[in-house]
Amino acid sequence: MWNAVTRAISPALGRCELSHIERTPIDVALAITQHHQYLRALDAAGCRVLTLPEQAGLPDSVFVEDVAIVLNEVAVMTRPGAPSRRPEVASVAELLCHHRPLEAIEEPGTLDGGDVLRIDRRLYVGQSARSNTDGIAQSRKLLAAHGYAVQGVAMRHCLHLKSAVTALDEHTVLLQPAWVDRGCFADFRIIEVDPGEAHAANVLRIGDALIMPAGFPRTRQRLLDAGFKVTAVDVSELQKAEGAVTCCSLLFRSDP
Repeated sequence: MWNAVTRAISPALGRCELSHIERTPIDVALAITQHHQYLRALDAAGCRVLTLPEQAGLPDSVFVEDVAIVLNEVAVMTRPGAPSRRPEVASVAELLCHHRPLEAIEEPGTLDGGDVLRIDRRLYVGQSARSNTDGIAQSRKLLAAHGYAVQGVAMRHCLHLKSAVTALDEHTVLLQPAWVDRGCFADFRIIEVDPGEAHAANVLRIGDALIMPAGFPRTRQRLLDAGFKVTAVDVSELQKAEGAVTCCSLLFRSDP
């Protein structure tokens, strides 16, 4: 069974960190409604949803993906690149310690889980403003003992690597070529986002099912035409906080 760790939305969501988009007002009540719909989509995809309570003083805390990397053998607690987000880590660690042995990224390393794309035994890590070379090096050393390879990936014009590329299966990626070079993923079948839907590359894979934001119908059609099962959910208010569908959950197997 898949577990999905999630967190209720902070009422302070409107004060979230932003890097690559303009700040616009966020309707927190609507964001909560949309988040509930997202949780229902996780449930429908076969996940056991584990929802942590809101952290009222931590605006970005709904984006739980950024504070941990959960693999079959271990969970690595990150050190987020935005200092305001580092207090989010402890409560997620308290939950994950019941499911996995824990490791941690330490100062001066920084690493956001949104920069980490796992495909089989390889982790591609975005060289972003939130994940530095020391954090990537620490993750490489920690995970080599468990048989994982870690590869840094250059990126541009977006917050996290998984804003630019996500896995559709073990052999296929969805990619925004304006933000990451196709050559970094030359070993995979590449489906590009529709040119008119710049932010469409963030898709959440759960087994053979995909969840994606509802605002990208042309990219969704590309996935359907390629044979993928896709559920669209409206996360428009979370997108105003530079979030999407991967960042709102931490997925891991109960029986690794």
